Amino acid sequence: MTIYRNLLIVVFLGFCLMANGQQSVSQQTEEILLYPKVEEIIEEEHIHDPAGNLIVAKVTNPSLTVFIPTDGNKSKAAVIICPGGGYSNLHIQREGFRVAEAFNRQGIAAFVLKYRLPDTEIIVKDISFVPLKDAQRAIQLTRENAEQWGIDPHKIGIMGFSAGGHLASTAGVHYDSVFIENSRGTSLRPDFMILVYPVISFDDQVGHIGSKKRLLGDHPDEDLVKFFSNELQVNNNTPKSILLHADDDTLVPVENSSLFYSKLHDHGVPAELHIYSKGNHGFGSTPSFEEWFNQCIYWMKAEQLHPLNK
Repeated sequence: MTIYRNLLIVVFLGFCLMANGQQSVSQQTEEILLYPKVEEIIEEEHIHDPAGNLIVAKVTNPSLTVFIPTDGNKSKAAVIICPGGGYSNLHIQREGFRVAEAFNRQGIAAFVLKYRLPDTEIIVKDISFVPLKDAQRAIQLTRENAEQWGIDPHKIGIMGFSAGGHLASTAGVHYDSVFIENSRGTSLRPDFMILVYPVISFDDQVGHIGSKKRLLGDHPDEDLVKFFSNELQVNNNTPKSILLHADDDTLVPVENSSLFYSKLHDHGVPAELHIYSKGNHGFGSTPSFEEWFNQCIYWMKAEQLHPLNK
């Protein structure tokens, strides 16, 4: 069943790229499990496509789908991508595979993270920390295998959309709180963050109530609310960041990005913020994919994370 599931992802990805008329890129692609021994499968992982985009839920086998451009560059940057979905599911094609392909066309390695979700039917303990564990493990695996994949171990970033942006920013502010086995002492700090219409705060006046409830439950402990309100956790060592949001976002208020940017600025962390007047949540027809994605590439070049001649 696992082989069929992986083939379905690859076939679906190829179909979507052909349908969008996107230029192919020379690359190596594989899916690797985050852990050598996965938890017992209580319910089969679902893959469905209700509206033209691959969506994954009930994740029991967290993994990285690896996209490595075969351009000969042995010191390329890498981006670990966390799809969104309100901590209920993962929009893994639109906010994962498609973005990874675009990074590959720029000569940047990409890793799409299929992380476990806080589902009590699947996971019976530490549900609030399971996504963060998977994000830390993804950073660990990428950094420890950087030479094999031709990656500069000092140019490994994390990217997230919506609730995936919350996960990415949590990994960025809590890299020194280690929740996985790390006998080699591998740095779990992302070198940079790309946050697209992210959930940042769990303050009820600002944050996305659905993501908060899904991750922390109906009656969360106040210490956990503070821990996962990432604007409160910024310090001088928080990774440099770029944030993109729409002012008319009715699901995740733009204040999530502006608050995080202000805290980064106050602590002297290099940061860039793009607020589009239109786009709502998910950036449908505006801003276009090319517009906001190119802003990320320009920023990576300005921050010397990507060659200027690419």
